[in-house]
Formats: sequence, C-alpha cells, structure tokens
Amino acid sequence: MDTLQNMRAFSCVAQAGSFTAAAAQLDTTTANISRAVSNLEAHLQTRLLNRTTRRIALTEAGKRYLQRCEQILAYVEEAEAEASDAHARPAGLLKVHSMPGVGQHYVIDAIASYRQDHKDVSFDLTLTNRVPDLLEDGYDVSIVLASELPDSGFVSQRLGITYSIVCASPAYIARRGMAHRPADLLTHDCLRLVSPVFPLDKWQFTGPDGQEGVSLNSSPFLVNSAEAMKTAIASGMGVGILPIYSAIDGLRDGTLVRVLPRYRFQELNLYAVYPSRQYLDAKIKTWVEYLRSTLPAILAADETDLQAHTPG
Repeated sequence: MDTLQNMRAFSCVAQAGSFTAAAAQLDTTTANISRAVSNLEAHLQTRLLNRTTRRIALTEAGKRYLQRCEQILAYVEEAEAEASDAHARPAGLLKVHSMPGVGQHYVIDAIASYRQDHKDVSFDLTLTNRVPDLLEDGYDVSIVLASELPDSGFVSQRLGITYSIVCASPAYIARRGMAHRPADLLTHDCLRLVSPVFPLDKWQFTGPDGQEGVSLNSSPFLVNSAEAMKTAIASGMGVGILPIYSAIDGLRDGTLVRVLPRYRFQELNLYAVYPSRQYLDAKIKTWVEYLRSTLPAILAADETDLQAHTPG
C-alpha cells in the first residue's frame, strides 16, 4: 500500500468535499479514490470519513489526521521542490577532493572564477594525494592525475594532459654538470617524489629515441610533496622530478634549470571523477563543465610557458 498516495487522496477528498471532485483533481477514477481512503482507514483501523449518499464529513479522528496529513504532504512537496531545484539551479555545498599540486595551482583559481557566476555554491576542498572512495568519503567530485583510471563504476571527464620534467638548481649544475641523457642521472643525486602517480624506483622518460628508463637504487632525499621537492631542488640538494605547474615559477625566476630538456617524464591525464551521470546535481554538472571549458587552455598556456623557459 502506498500510504503517501492514500494520504493525498484522503486530503483531497476532505478539501474538495466529495470523492468525485477529488478524482477529477487527481486525474483518476472515483473508485480509485474511494479505494485509497478505505485502504488508509483499514491501515489505521480508524474511520476518517462518515459517508452518506449526499455528503461526506470528517470524523474527529479524521480532523486530527487531516492536520497531520497536510503537514506531512507540505514537507514532502517542499523536499521534492528542493530536490528538483538542485537539479536545475546550482546551489549548496560542493565537496571536492583534489591532489595537492593540482589543487593549489589550478583548482583554487577555478573555484574563485566559477563562484563569480554561481555565488550560491560554496566549496569544501580537501587536498590529499590519496585517491578517495567518493561514496564512502562523501565527495561530490574528485580531481586526480592518472595515466588511466581503474574501473570503478564512477563517471569521469578528462580535463587535459600534463607531464613532469627534471629540474636542478643553477648552483647544482655548476657543481656537478648537466645531464644530457636519462642514463647520465645515475651519476647524480636524484631526489625522489613519493606519490601515488609517480614510480619511485624507476624513472621512465619519453624522448627523441622513444622510451628510456632509469632504475634508481638509492636517494639522498625522499618527500611526498611537490612543493617541498621544489624547495629541495632549488636549495641545490640534487636533481628531481617536478610537475610543470610546480616548476614553472622557478624556471621563470631562474631558481630552477630544466635538465634533459628533450625528455618528458610520465605524461598523465587530469580527470574529474564523480559518482553518477543520472539526475546530476546542477552544482556538480556546472562545476565539471566549467573545468572542461577552462582547464585545457590553462594547461596549454603552461606548456607554452615551459617551452619559452627551456634551453634550446
């Protein structure tokens, strides 16, 4: 038995004054309305309406129950309107996860720009290298770097492509010399970035001769933050891998030098991942669409900037 539908039928009969009028309002038959009220009374084991051939009248129990029904139905209508509005209008809290470097260099700026047109949307942003379980952790959208995504059943949109490069400080290069091929790195102090998307012990490069790999047996320094790695490299500790977005400022101001300028380290896709495409909340839909429309151009601009600051 659909109690809510039966409550609607009972409320409509009480307000309209007859089963026939209620049936017309609800676009159904008089028999269906009569059956709904009878089923409700049987369920409650209480008579709600006194019926005669000419009129109907609420019992005392019916009057009290009608007040509760109207409150409940009003709450249901309000909840339905709110849910439908969420599908149509971006509003409310958007819980977003991002990997730290991507979040600091791209996502926070994107949030600021997005909110200029969607001021009713607020953000709860978490930056962590751990790839979350969207459902268990309660995130609406996760922005991750990966060569490819595992088959999770979630929806993903590719936002662009980026990669990392080898960097050192000018002082380190003056002291130890420049590496020209990946194999040359074996004679250098290689600082390693601990990350779920970067291999720790083998650095794989794409260069003029295709794929070339270097296996590293030891390192004087390991860290799990690209920004901390940037500081370590700039201080002259050794050579290290940095994403373009972390390296570009140092290349501009001369605190970093690109090593192996003809080689790229591990090209990665940038994805927005969210739980479902069906009945997608408007704030999730517009946020992902905004990222898809803006991030490719920003990534391309970083690539152009990198080439401008790469020695020929």
